[in-house]
Amino acid sequence: MDKKVLSVSEISNLIKTVVEENFSSVVVEGEISNFKAHISGHWYFTLKDSKAQINCAMWKGYNNYVFFTPQDGIKVVVTGRVSVYTPRGNYQIDVQSMKPAGEGELQAAFEKLKRKLSEEGLFDEVHKKPIPRFSKRIGIVTAIDGAAFKDMISVAKRRFPLVELVIISTKVQGDGAAEQVAENIKLLNKRDDIDLIIIGRGGGSIEDLWAFNEEVVARAIFKSRIPVISAVGHEIDYTISDFVADLRAPTPTAAMELATPDKEDILYNLENYFINSTEIVSNEVDERKDKIHQLISSYAFRMPESLMTTKAQILDNLFYRIEQNFGNYFLQRKNRTDLLSAQLNAHNADKILRKGFSIVHQFDKIVERAKSFNKEKKFSLQFFDKKIQVGKND
Repeated sequence: MDKKVLSVSEISNLIKTVVEENFSSVVVEGEISNFKAHISGHWYFTLKDSKAQINCAMWKGYNNYVFFTPQDGIKVVVTGRVSVYTPRGNYQIDVQSMKPAGEGELQAAFEKLKRKLSEEGLFDEVHKKPIPRFSKRIGIVTAIDGAAFKDMISVAKRRFPLVELVIISTKVQGDGAAEQVAENIKLLNKRDDIDLIIIGRGGGSIEDLWAFNEEVVARAIFKSRIPVISAVGHEIDYTISDFVADLRAPTPTAAMELATPDKEDILYNLENYFINSTEIVSNEVDERKDKIHQLISSYAFRMPESLMTTKAQILDNLFYRIEQNFGNYFLQRKNRTDLLSAQLNAHNADKILRKGFSIVHQFDKIVERAKSFNKEKKFSLQFFDKKIQVGKND
């Protein structure tokens, strides 16, 4: 009997029917490799063990509920169904849920990311920003209905009632929690009135705290221009965010204590400052009083009349010296003036004429030499008592 000849499509569809009917729900454990998060939101990866491997796809609607970001090398347990892609004859697992194979796998993922970020320098002290001593406004990234936020409010009211808290309600566990934490850190950084950011939540299992172990949160903290305090879980809990943050607090309550000054300490310091200032002023006043007393008791204050007499005598001596110097100066000037006056009088023409001399004038000039005299022309003779003309005009 001849066997029926099947087309490629027919055999592919038969295989698809058999596989999908018999493997409609499977639970498979394996190690992730070649993980890729597509821009569409779907995840594609390979699940393998030491002897075999199988392709996997997890659609966006399902992977939203995965609380961690899968990484190559992590062992996981997936639940889904086996499907066949007939155009290529490939089969794969359509994954509907995923969880780590155990806490050891999450710890391995934690150590792997920690090592990677440390090598990049995200944990280096040189990048740590100082925590403000007096923050006017603190941004908080946590669940608004969580006990951690209520505890932080209580601490802030008790320690520093002047501080203003800006809460951005945030999902802190489960699918999408890491992305929300990172986005809200960026949102606070867009404001110019936030002095400090606290991120965190109360205690829980490693799965509950995993959002703070995600790379997207670590990089958002590192890029924050505002100082960040990480306060996740209890004192024994450590997350990646603790290593990247500018300061790690063991609990959310401790974070608010580190972020705010204690009003009692402020009042105590103010009181001490007042006491010390009063004492300093009092000592200064006493010193000034002593100095004034010394001045009043000094010779100058005890013998004011003697001091005035001495000063008056010094002043008289100065005036005497000035007077004497000016007298000598004026006497010298007077003698010089008298000498010059006598010399001028000695050459006075009137005195010479009184002695019987006369002065010859010709052509409106005094004739000083015989050779300058023209006997043919008229001239005049100047006597003491009169001037006469001699000769006639031509």
